[in-house]
Amino acid sequence: MDLSNLKPAEGSVKRNSKRIGRGEGSGKGGTATRGHKGAKSRSGYSKKIGFEGGQMPLQRRVPKFGFTNRNRKVYQGINLDTLQSLVDEGRIKDTVDMDVLVENGLAGRNELVKILGRGELKAKLKISVHKFTASAKEAIEAAGGEVVTL
Repeated sequence: MDLSNLKPAEGSVKRNSKRIGRGEGSGKGGTATRGHKGAKSRSGYSKKIGFEGGQMPLQRRVPKFGFTNRNRKVYQGINLDTLQSLVDEGRIKDTVDMDVLVENGLAGRNELVKILGRGELKAKLKISVHKFTASAKEAIEAAGGEVVTL
């Protein structure tokens, strides 16, 4: 390799032969390939999301329906089999509280937690969270554990 055979890397230099809007003499002046009049010919044009050419857009044609309860409480569900797998891995000892759940990535710091009854729990655990299903409560107490509602 020497100065006679140096060339830029493949794809790094792109030469576009059409120089649009550079005067009448170029053959690409005047409307500069934008056509005549209308929003698309103007500078600063950007198509709005959902714009349908002036037709009433879909999101305005379709009626609103339903109801959203502003006071709804959303619980992060955690199943018994998930807790049992963490016990098997040695990540949970004998107590399960919010700090332990946050530490293991099962819930966020400000989330409400509900223990659900899927799976089987063999370990004796003292669990303190916001809510329990009836089946989960039964299974925890059957395994010799303790249930504490926050």
